Amino acid sequence: MALALAAQEDAKEVKEIKGFEFKAPLIRESIFKEGLGLLDRERDEYAGAMASFATNWVVTRKADKASLDFARKALGLALHLSSRNRRAVVTRSQLAKGILPKAVEAEYSPRTLATLFVTRAETLFEQKGEKNLLLARALIDLAVTIDPYNDDAIYAYELQKIDYGELNWRVFTELPKD
Repeated sequence: MALALAAQEDAKEVKEIKGFEFKAPLIRESIFKEGLGLLDRERDEYAGAMASFATNWVVTRKADKASLDFARKALGLALHLSSRNRRAVVTRSQLAKGILPKAVEAEYSPRTLATLFVTRAETLFEQKGEKNLLLARALIDLAVTIDPYNDDAIYAYELQKIDYGELNWRVFTELPKD
C-alpha cells in the first residue's frame, strides 16, 4: 500500500511540473576534439560542475525561460567537453521530456564555480588557440550568470564583448550545417 502511494505521489509530482518546453542541445560530435588545453579528466569535471549547476538552477527557478535558456547553453557546452558526462546526459534527457529534474548535490557553490571558470578562462586565453579562446569565452559567459556579483567575470565578459562581440552559443547547442 505504501509503495503504491509513493508511486502515485511521484507520478503526481511529475505531472504537476510538466508544462515547460526545453529545446535540448544537439551534439553529434565535440567541437573540442583537438587543440584544447584541458585534460580529459578536467573536461569531465568541468562538464559535471556545469551540468549540476544548470540542474539546480532550473529546479530553483521552476523551469522558467531564463533558467531553461541557461541550461541549454551549459548542457550544450558540458556535452561538448564530455559527451558521456552522466549529469549532463540525464538532465538534458529529463528536460527534453518536460520533466523537472531533482536537485543534485553540487561540488561547488555558485561563487566558487564562477571564480573557477574565470580563473580557467584566463589560463585558456594565455594558452592561445581557437578552441581555447572559444571555451574561455563560454566559461566567462556562464560565470556572469552563475555569480552576477563576480567583478572579475563581469569585467572579462564586457571586455570580450568589446573585443569579439557576443558569443554565438549555437556552436554548442545546434548541429553544424553541412
